[in-house]
Amino acid sequence: MKKPRILVADDHPVILKALCGLLENGVGEVVGAVTDGQALVEAAQRLEPDIILADISMPRLNGLEATRALQHSVPQSKVIILTSHYEPAYVALAFKSGARGYLLKRTSLHAELSQAVFHVLAGDRYIGHGVNEEQAFADEGESLIRYRL
Repeated sequence: MKKPRILVADDHPVILKALCGLLENGVGEVVGAVTDGQALVEAAQRLEPDIILADISMPRLNGLEATRALQHSVPQSKVIILTSHYEPAYVALAFKSGARGYLLKRTSLHAELSQAVFHVLAGDRYIGHGVNEEQAFADEGESLIRYRL
């Protein structure tokens, strides 16, 4: 099976480096790493990754704005938001922007990243551990894949 091509965006260099290391260790091939939302959109157009892992809070273009732009420019790429924002409003905005997954930085990313990538590539929407999707999706009928070990 071919490893998924992954583009990572986070404005904190230490987190960006750690994420790339985790992803390269059996999850997929990291094809790029950027530190702002505008660079994310430009890199995604050039690299056409399978998965995009993006933070919400980034300079130049935040992760939600970038996700909306990516839906038009590289619709085949699937976005997973990785953030410290756990509030239901952010979760709902992320999915309305086109994200297919939502993970919290404060959880055990090593256990969750591969599951999230696998499920999102399979066409599912993925909600990570610690995210309260019930409030965020009170009006929607679509089911979500919930984090599980």
